[in-house]
Amino acid sequence: MTQAKKVSKPQAQVYFTDFHMPYGGDPLPVKLAKLMKKAGFDKIDFKNKFVAIKMHFGEGDNVAFLRPQYARVVVEAVKAAGGKPFLTDCNTLYVGTRKNALEHLDIAYQHGFNPLCTDCHVIIADGLKGTDEALLPVPNGEFVKEAKVGHALADADIIISLTHFKGHEMAGFGGAIKNIGMGGGSRAGKMEMHTDGKMVVDQEKCVGCGNCVKICAHGAPSITNHKSTIDIDKCVGCGRCLGLCPTDAIAPVNWRSAGLMNKRMAEYAAAIVNGKPQFHISLIMDVSPNCDCHSENDVPIVNDIGMLCSMDMVAIDQACADLVNAAPILPGSQLAKNVAKDPEGAKKHDHFKMTTPDSEWQTCLEHAEKIGLGTRKYKLIK
Repeated sequence: MTQAKKVSKPQAQVYFTDFHMPYGGDPLPVKLAKLMKKAGFDKIDFKNKFVAIKMHFGEGDNVAFLRPQYARVVVEAVKAAGGKPFLTDCNTLYVGTRKNALEHLDIAYQHGFNPLCTDCHVIIADGLKGTDEALLPVPNGEFVKEAKVGHALADADIIISLTHFKGHEMAGFGGAIKNIGMGGGSRAGKMEMHTDGKMVVDQEKCVGCGNCVKICAHGAPSITNHKSTIDIDKCVGCGRCLGLCPTDAIAPVNWRSAGLMNKRMAEYAAAIVNGKPQFHISLIMDVSPNCDCHSENDVPIVNDIGMLCSMDMVAIDQACADLVNAAPILPGSQLAKNVAKDPEGAKKHDHFKMTTPDSEWQTCLEHAEKIGLGTRKYKLIK
């Protein structure tokens, strides 16, 4: 009896260029446009299609987010191909300057993501209060059966990720999968990825306004002595009360492990791109230790490395991780300080784990490959 041959998955192609600009050479936006074309951007049929350019507009006072000039490059390429692009992100789960669509738009415009700078409109995908969502099936999902996704993102015909590749305190790094998966979840979706979906009230902050009681369809909140409490047995984790609380007194509890969060994040990404053309752009620059969701951004852990493009979001994340892990550590960074404390740990050459020891990133890529989102095998084409 002959043994069946094991069929290996083909390598994905990841295209790369550095940030060097010789005198008189191409400016960085032009280099990015050329890189996108090399990677097959013009092979996608954009004609009369709604194209979501998913990105992060940066928290207020953060200055590590991508410059709007890069977004304009993508917008112009989509329009030249006959597409209808819009820049998009979903509201945040945590309290900050992007917790509702109005404040989110204020920050986006302040940071240069407005029609004057990018020639493109911004749509906050999950609506005014983070509750405008669509339920999308998860192909091969093990932990999530229906992903709760920002409606505008779900309605898009084509998905493009424009990602600032940087560190992250839970996920290890923020790459294309996190940009699409976590960033594309509605408030309830982010709760599903992050927590057990139950809410609690900070009694000191609560003013007993009753907004949570009015919005809840399940009778979980109640007011006693001018203070709200939430019955966790009745709470379904929709997040509507969080969006309405005027004093930010409501917050989720029972946060998941980093590994489980990463697996759910990969499944959300799979739901969002399922059956749609996709293209991924990642810029390894200003590699801060934490997410752009922070108002502060620490000094980078490595030098700026370059721009990458691929049709495969798993491959581009793996390639970015490999490039960062191979890069020299910047003196004085959070990573350098942690290496000095643990020289033996540094021998594993995992810059992300050394930067934030409680984080986890391998799990996400392993699970993403397992469920068919893409492949970790890639060829880096310079």
